[in-house]
Amino acid sequence: MHNELTKKDIQMMKEELDYRRIQLRPQLLEAVKEARAFGDLSENFEYKAAKQEKNRNESRIRFLENMIKTAVVLPDAGASDGVQLYDKVTVFLEDEGDTEVYQVVTTMRQDALHGLISKESPLGKALLGRKVGETFHIQVNDTYGYDAVVKAIEKGADDGSVPLNRF
Repeated sequence: MHNELTKKDIQMMKEELDYRRIQLRPQLLEAVKEARAFGDLSENFEYKAAKQEKNRNESRIRFLENMIKTAVVLPDAGASDGVQLYDKVTVFLEDEGDTEVYQVVTTMRQDALHGLISKESPLGKALLGRKVGETFHIQVNDTYGYDAVVKAIEKGADDGSVPLNRF
């Protein structure tokens, strides 16, 4: 599987990788070394916590390396009046009678609780290319879907203001 990412996504991941390798890794190794000196490792909580944090950092490094290695760089969006990546879209949900604002982003930056939806989610897929006033259907799964209307589109750009996902 390839991850569709922007140039900015990759740049931000490389910056995080550099930070984790150059600054954080030595600090965490030193913390493990200091905690090991406290004595009996079977009852040494500081050692276990330091080891866990070191392993979490190494796991994130491997994850970022893999994401960069398998990435497919998305082309820069051309001029269009339809919804594109990083646009903020005001959507009227007909079933609920409610209006929501979403920003369509890549999977590395999605956060549905804050209105950042992945371009690969059902709503993200349904929104891309839509124009103001257009009614569209979002098929969530085999048995459930709903209709929505694009009320407004605020053009956006990948300026790095949306942070990368953490785990």
